[in-house]
Amino acid sequence: MNDGDVQAQQREVQRLLGRCLLRLQQYEHLMKTIVAHHDISGPAHELENIRAARVDDAFTKTLGTLVRRLFGSFVVTEGIDIAADDAAANEPEDVVNLAMRIQLILSAEDYARTQSELKELVLLRNNLVHHFIDQHDLWSTDGCLTARAALVAAYERIDKHFERLRGWAAHMDEARGKTVEFIDSDAGRNFMINGILPNGTVIWSAAGIVRCLREAANELAVDGWTPVAAAGRWIMERSPEQEPTKYGCASWRQVLHESRLFELRYRDMNGQRAACYRFRVE
Repeated sequence: MNDGDVQAQQREVQRLLGRCLLRLQQYEHLMKTIVAHHDISGPAHELENIRAARVDDAFTKTLGTLVRRLFGSFVVTEGIDIAADDAAANEPEDVVNLAMRIQLILSAEDYARTQSELKELVLLRNNLVHHFIDQHDLWSTDGCLTARAALVAAYERIDKHFERLRGWAAHMDEARGKTVEFIDSDAGRNFMINGILPNGTVIWSAAGIVRCLREAANELAVDGWTPVAAAGRWIMERSPEQEPTKYGCASWRQVLHESRLFELRYRDMNGQRAACYRFRVE
């Protein structure tokens, strides 16, 4: 073949290599999105900043680093014990903390196989980017033909991985959508604001009425104790929706008792015996 034929073969190799690299970039971009968004936790008022920081961090990482982060975090094996977020556990009790983690659960066999396949993909990517011209003689016809065949096979492998990752991303988006749908629902708002689960169970440490009792105590306490009746009137004037019946209680004293977060005693207040409370000290 003459020089013109070799140059035509070289251009075809360049086209096929470019196609592989573009698909790899699409794959890496999608991988970064999954790594950045599948898990988030922290104070509610800081979540947007935390999310932005996770995105910035993920988009600086190599494909190899992203794959290592993916396994054990987004891709997990059956029966994995999800550890609590230590940072969230150390937040003050009067700060509303939210956490969301979306995971893909595989059998131990599928987990190991998928992990091995992605390690091979990272190796393929590195060879294409850094070593391709060392592995193929692109100045001969036979070398170009061999390179073309290798690139066609490489693209098929990359595209297969990309389609699988796109499926993972679609499932993640669906799960996030259902989470947002729940948060926007009456049941979701009742849980977020009042700490009441859809089945009626009250998470007292997150209950809106408990926050109101703490606020009332900050305003009305005398020698560390707050009259229950005065606190009830104070709350009804400012947050009338935070009434005991919302939490399945018949009175403010029952709220204090059921929550197990307060001490309740009868004390002399202005010459009269009155029920008073204070936050329980561990």
